[in-house]
Amino acid sequence: MARFFVDPQHIKGDTAIITGPDVKHISKVLRMGNGDRLTILDGRGLVFTAEITGMTKDEVTCHLLGPEVAPAEPNLKVTLVQGLPKGDKMETIIQKCTELGIYQIIPLAAARSVVRLDGKKAAERQERWQRVAMEAAKQCRRPVIPRVQKLCQLTEVISMIPTNALGVIAWEDEKQQSLRQLLQGVTMPEEIYIFIGPEGGFDREEVARLSQRGWPNVTLGPRILRTETAGPTALTMVLYHYGELG
Repeated sequence: MARFFVDPQHIKGDTAIITGPDVKHISKVLRMGNGDRLTILDGRGLVFTAEITGMTKDEVTCHLLGPEVAPAEPNLKVTLVQGLPKGDKMETIIQKCTELGIYQIIPLAAARSVVRLDGKKAAERQERWQRVAMEAAKQCRRPVIPRVQKLCQLTEVISMIPTNALGVIAWEDEKQQSLRQLLQGVTMPEEIYIFIGPEGGFDREEVARLSQRGWPNVTLGPRILRTETAGPTALTMVLYHYGELG
């Protein structure tokens, strides 16, 4: 069945209201009508079988028939702190990490980030990135939409990370410890924050500030990865190591 995310505020009792672009998709593209069934997700893990009971040009009203068994989400919450890259690379990163099982993504205005976004543009870009995460979650049949946070400065990111979380800094100048070696000595924590720099990587001052929290630097292997490759690669390695993939 076709699947649609609905804001939890639009789900009350046994009724769900679909709004926005999905209304046109349901009526014009899928040509669905009263009595047709679809799947409703609240983006937080709840999934329902629903039946269309009413349609207007602005909304589709659905009766919730009952819950569905939702695919399991990773027990390990992995956050990607991604240095803001150029072009549409951030969208690719968000899409692939959503498919793999990321918990949330924090865009970082890093020292070597070429793109600079002011308040209005940053808010518009965050809204766009969140839509990318939603579409990716819909495509890969995840019941949860990863949160894409607002564009942050490094100080903000450091302050928001819990003290019991593990931070991991992927740095091309690290030659001794690989991510695989690090994980072999770490019991699965509740949360892991993976730091990936933009094109050109993190500068030494940024690495030093992160290291002050006791977070280790790691290498992802003998080859230098593009920034849009590094995040999904590190996420895959972490989830696979702790039995959340494969």
